[in-house]
Amino acid sequence: MRYPDELMFDGDADAARAALDATWDALSDGGAALMPLGEYPFSPRFGWGADRYGVSWQLMLTRPEGEPRPFVIPQIMFANAVEGKARDAAELYTSLLPDAGVGTVIPRPTGGVMFGEFHVGDQWFSIMDSDIAHEFGFTPGVSLEVRREDQDEIDRLWDALSAVPEAEACGWVADRYGVSWQIVPANIGELLSRPGGYQRMLGMKKLVIADF
Repeated sequence: MRYPDELMFDGDADAARAALDATWDALSDGGAALMPLGEYPFSPRFGWGADRYGVSWQLMLTRPEGEPRPFVIPQIMFANAVEGKARDAAELYTSLLPDAGVGTVIPRPTGGVMFGEFHVGDQWFSIMDSDIAHEFGFTPGVSLEVRREDQDEIDRLWDALSAVPEAEACGWVADRYGVSWQIVPANIGELLSRPGGYQRMLGMKKLVIADF
């Protein structure tokens, strides 16, 4: 599955629309439109496209009176074998991470999530289910990195998230939905700068602070 990034444009309507259109032109240069830029029931100006590198973007004109959100929001789309699991995933992630919660969830008439969101601290993510067959799935090409201060927290998250033993390497895990995570010490930069630190990391699956 792709991880589209959403760009949320609000504020002065004319200025926001102009900024959205200019961003669309820049991102679509050498790319492809998945949903052409135009008016949709959920937004007066929306487009979904892939840029020249294959990264997927959704650009949306939003209402200034709505709740504030970051300008860029990563979106996780659940399709194929994990279609219909978006809300389950959001509830799992927010149960494991600090200062996290599920926000708006709009169900599809046929079941699953048409649009949903969750946050970890000030970082928001959006989620959706897609019942269209896709030729792609989650890969380690995109991962969510979580930095924790102590080994107990690393162990807790590792045990809760890792569901694919063969994907475990250098702090990376894949969860039950196929989403890749990096669970690393908060001071990973300092650990890797120690003599032989990088080579020791290459020999680990779960990162063990004391072994650096």
